[in-house]
Amino acid sequence: MDSPVQDKSVASGDTLDLRDPYPFFTARRREGGVFHGTVMDYSKTPESLRPADSYAALSWTAVNKALRNSKVFSTALYDSTIGVFMGPTILAMDGITHRAHRNLVSAAFKPQSLSVWEPDVVRPICESLIDEFIDEGRADLVKDFTFEFPTRVIAKLLGLPAEDLPFFRRAAVSIISYAGNVPRALEASKELKEYFLGHIEQRRSNPTDDIISDLVTAEIDGEKLSDRAIYSFLRLLLPAGLETTYRSSGNLLHLLLTHPEQFAAVEQNHDLLPQAIEEGLRYETPLTLVQRYVTEDTELEGVAIPQGAVLDLVLGAANRDENRWERPEEFDIHRTHIPHISFTAGAHTCLGLHLARMETRVAMETLLRRLTNITLLTDGDPHIFGQPFRSPTSIPVTFDVR
Repeated sequence: MDSPVQDKSVASGDTLDLRDPYPFFTARRREGGVFHGTVMDYSKTPESLRPADSYAALSWTAVNKALRNSKVFSTALYDSTIGVFMGPTILAMDGITHRAHRNLVSAAFKPQSLSVWEPDVVRPICESLIDEFIDEGRADLVKDFTFEFPTRVIAKLLGLPAEDLPFFRRAAVSIISYAGNVPRALEASKELKEYFLGHIEQRRSNPTDDIISDLVTAEIDGEKLSDRAIYSFLRLLLPAGLETTYRSSGNLLHLLLTHPEQFAAVEQNHDLLPQAIEEGLRYETPLTLVQRYVTEDTELEGVAIPQGAVLDLVLGAANRDENRWERPEEFDIHRTHIPHISFTAGAHTCLGLHLARMETRVAMETLLRRLTNITLLTDGDPHIFGQPFRSPTSIPVTFDVR
């Protein structure tokens, strides 16, 4: 069970292709489900935010096992990383505290809300965005659509004025990019706190039909969320809601457009969209990893991991594990469905997974109903890129109107 010397070349980014990290993931996974090292590039991260010792889990079994054991593999490390900028959130909580806060904030994502949000919020936003570019006969579906629609959806669900979109989009991006500019991320965090406190106070005196009001009024066994818990959750919800949905929908569009036969099948039968969405999430996971703090000496896949280490749980690698899927390196919307792990698993499974799936489905339905002959322009070589966040930077297309 002896661990090799930590592979610093991975941490420096020297061996990881940001366009296609999967061959690296596959090669390391075949050597063993866990290795001593990291798949993160910390070269631009301040020393104080870098882990002293890192391990990476790449097999389905290892990632799934760690996600379901929050006692040994804790999310508490987020308090000293993203938590510095977002404050205390359910992302970093474990045990009873996590369950209590999750139960309270989940009131804002109750299933009956989705049935209202789809026709009243998500579909009209997708329609209006297409209206803005449909007469041009061409568009960049990232800039004009996939980046824009989840931003507008979150703003509407929170009950925020449309004119504030540029502000909280900029602030959310600043926070999620904290490693590159810590002072800017701290300033954005402060701005969002003050901004949300004003809205929290408004909802307390005059509740409206939105998520902020749901959070203000949520109560379980006589307990309510504090203002700090609410604005910290809202600071988390902005990048979480924007990043994952815009990236996953962009990835799906790019994958379908570069697999014309499968795109044609979806065009002809929109009932294939749910399985196409799941295959897109598996094949190109929008967030390729999450991290955990190891609370005690332990063993995973035969590798000894000491207390205090940080463990990269590489969702993108686990989703292409050949021991779970046949032909895992192929994008195939017709494959027999086996659940992926893109929304993680266990106690910290993504709260917004049903909203994200619904948003992507409605966005795709709306595009396919209104546009035809959608053709990807290959000038400039548009492609999916990044680690740990992955998505295309552009999807330039031409199209005809149905």
